Amino acid sequence: MQYKRLFDFPHYQLETFPREDALVSKVQGEWVKTSTKSFVDQANAVSRGLLRLGVQKNDKIAIISTTNRTEWNIMDIGIMQTGAQDVPIYPTISEEDYAYVLNHSESKYVFVSDQEVYDKVMSIKDQVASLKEVYSFNDIAGCRSWNDVKELGKDASNQEELEKIMASIDVEDLATLIYTSGTTGRPKGVMLSHKNIASNAMTCELRLPIVKGKSKALSFLPVCHIYERMLQYLYVYTGTGIYFAESLETISDNLKEVSPEVMSAVPRLLEKVYDKIIAKGTDLTGIKKKLFFWAVELGLEWEPYGANGWWYEKKLGLAKKLIFSKWQEALGGNLLAIASGSAALQPRLARVFNAAGVPVMEGYGLTETSPVISVNDMRDGGFRIGTVGKLIANTDVQIAEDGEIIINGPQRMIGYYKDEEKTNEAIDENGYFHTGDIGEIDKDGFLKITDRKKEMFKTSGGKYVAPQLIENTMKQSRFIEQIMVIGEGEKMPAAFIQPNFEFLEEWAERKEITYKDWKDLCSNERVIERYQREIEEHNEKFGKWERVKMFEITPELWTIEAEHLTPTLKLKRRNIKARYQDLYDKIYGAKI
Repeated sequence: MQYKRLFDFPHYQLETFPREDALVSKVQGEWVKTSTKSFVDQANAVSRGLLRLGVQKNDKIAIISTTNRTEWNIMDIGIMQTGAQDVPIYPTISEEDYAYVLNHSESKYVFVSDQEVYDKVMSIKDQVASLKEVYSFNDIAGCRSWNDVKELGKDASNQEELEKIMASIDVEDLATLIYTSGTTGRPKGVMLSHKNIASNAMTCELRLPIVKGKSKALSFLPVCHIYERMLQYLYVYTGTGIYFAESLETISDNLKEVSPEVMSAVPRLLEKVYDKIIAKGTDLTGIKKKLFFWAVELGLEWEPYGANGWWYEKKLGLAKKLIFSKWQEALGGNLLAIASGSAALQPRLARVFNAAGVPVMEGYGLTETSPVISVNDMRDGGFRIGTVGKLIANTDVQIAEDGEIIINGPQRMIGYYKDEEKTNEAIDENGYFHTGDIGEIDKDGFLKITDRKKEMFKTSGGKYVAPQLIENTMKQSRFIEQIMVIGEGEKMPAAFIQPNFEFLEEWAERKEITYKDWKDLCSNERVIERYQREIEEHNEKFGKWERVKMFEITPELWTIEAEHLTPTLKLKRRNIKARYQDLYDKIYGAKI
């Protein structure tokens, strides 16, 4: 039997690498394991129950969960086995976007995780004509339980009907609809087939140091995003136990409890981890503090494959023994790879974590490419700082005349749901998807991303500015949590800055600066002066036309909930600009 469709993967695991801990969630303080057999049995029960509810091929069923959990994966497989498609939705988007996605997809059922998500769905349920019923994973008063669907499928008399439906599903058939979080405009429904995602999972297996049937992975990035979701299929296919982190706040504890070999991360998380480590080092005194920062400085000079020479490697060995071993322990002690994606990783983080024996492998892809196009891999010379690695197998990437990365391959999406115009804009007549990213491939085959095509802008002097590059450099400052470079059509680049309030408050205390609140602190002359020094220092790395000439500090956190950020922590540039229009006008002068 060939295993090429996504719902084949749990059956493949059952035949080849059955586990007692195929899926593991923490429930009331205890890790609760679901075996491979139970995973398959429950998914079959869900499928049979859905068929008895009248679910048919190509129906749409939404899943909205606050955290990754066992129930999500069981529902996912159960839905796809019926020939229906699931529609994963970010829990943090607005009720208005809930209504849009549910209406656009014509979802018939919604499965939610908890009371908060249930309340949001119920607030717009009357606006969604297609919606028949809402079910919940948690027990919620007045809401049907997902267990009701499994109970409906307990009777296996329609298993033969289910198997006929499964046999009729082709690898080219639509598997899921993923609505992009988007930095601008309405979400687009990306149509991904079984082949799109399954081929990506099976190919990416070769880039991760997984021992089939024996490894463990910690999962915490949103599974409604294709990056984490594809990795979960990869884990199932390779017989890797998936442990679901409780939350971002508990991830440190979960890492120590699980001791995984692999996990995924976004650069923002790695930046936060690094900042916390540095903050702890700053609190040290005497020789301990000197040793700590000696090790960090050494790590920031790291090059792969011993390129710095034997003397450097000898010093690094000592740093690992004295300092970096504690970093490894804090992350569970067994990590062989952290797969970093979704945004650009600062080279300094790649250097220092890899030097510390915490292998961070940066990759690149989009929802529309299922997602992986390329990824670094320390083995066989496949790692290079400042790049997103070499292309994965069967992937054809070209650099267009304007520098845009275009790609074709088995992972390229079918198109955008109900939107032929946008599909034709994105996929050219030769079948290449236009990524919107600017990049280059070096002579050794490493892909490098230089900026987002849509985010680059021209100043009034006709000079191009690449904001992401500047932002990533500026975020190396401990004073800066987030920064957005602005200035399209203006005479110079400028920036909005969200401070690292935790660090800024510590600094203010040391400098005996008194203040009433964040707004008062951010307008303090000494604070503004300190930020000016930070900006000037980092400006030195850029051409005169690229340098941030003015800035405004925003006295509030940039959050997903307030729609400063997408659920994958990218800047929602249009929203941020609109929110701080008064500051924009202060910098450039109000247009009359």
